[in-house]
Amino acid sequence: MKQTARLLLGLLALSLTPGAFAQTPHEPVNEATTIDLNSVKHLQDFQVVEFRRYVTANGERTHFVKFFEAFFPETFEQLGAIVFGQFTERGNPNRFTWLRGFKDISARPIVSAAFYYGPVWKEHRSKVNAILPDSDNVSLMRPLRPEQSIPVLPAVDPVAEQDGAHGVVVAQIFTIKKGSEEVFAKQAQAAFAKYEIAGVHPAGVLVSLDVPNNFPQLPIRTDGPFLVWLGVVKDDSTLDKQLAPRLTSAEESLTATGLLRGMPERVVMDPTSRSRLRWLSNEAAKASP
Repeated sequence: MKQTARLLLGLLALSLTPGAFAQTPHEPVNEATTIDLNSVKHLQDFQVVEFRRYVTANGERTHFVKFFEAFFPETFEQLGAIVFGQFTERGNPNRFTWLRGFKDISARPIVSAAFYYGPVWKEHRSKVNAILPDSDNVSLMRPLRPEQSIPVLPAVDPVAEQDGAHGVVVAQIFTIKKGSEEVFAKQAQAAFAKYEIAGVHPAGVLVSLDVPNNFPQLPIRTDGPFLVWLGVVKDDSTLDKQLAPRLTSAEESLTATGLLRGMPERVVMDPTSRSRLRWLSNEAAKASP
């Protein structure tokens, strides 16, 4: 809980102090506006995570983002799941990545059936599927430790955050040799501790959940195990000058352990306009009294 609380107070602090997100339509978010963390107390403790990396048709990613954000996040929330955040991958104009959470593994088929056989998906599936040639790159995961789960941040405020979500989201993906998960995780944790610097909020550490696919209609990857570090960075300057050298050092040292099956993958992403997982300063993310 300590790391999750830190991220909530860090990411949300950007908007929790009075005025942190107050702005005029064409001005950046003011870090004095306050985001109410109490509003999402009922949305915590999602212990199963789908790390979903889609490929959109050429030139269609922007359209897919609009469809996704208009119709789907609140639908999953109403069914008892959560969309932690959604992002566009840098360096690949056809990549869209999002993170979906379930309370536990037994909730996954129930929620998935309710959505994919339900009225919202039935209405929009033809148009969405037409611009989504590949949606099968999905890793089923869990938090490495309970306190390292992905925080559920308050939804983007359409009034106070008129410019939408800010910041940069980084995913560092390690492909681990089977049977080496615990040993590797212990060494990785020491490396990840060096990422805890000003302008960077840890957003979770995930590891593969080795269980059968209990909703076969949605394929999941079976070539794990994987370990993923997630973080939210204030801006490009912080990423390039402060975090990137630490990421590179960790990737080199962890590769040298001999516990990986391949080179680490670093995915740099931009939150879409309505992504919950985004940069919020410590002052913006304070709970109401």
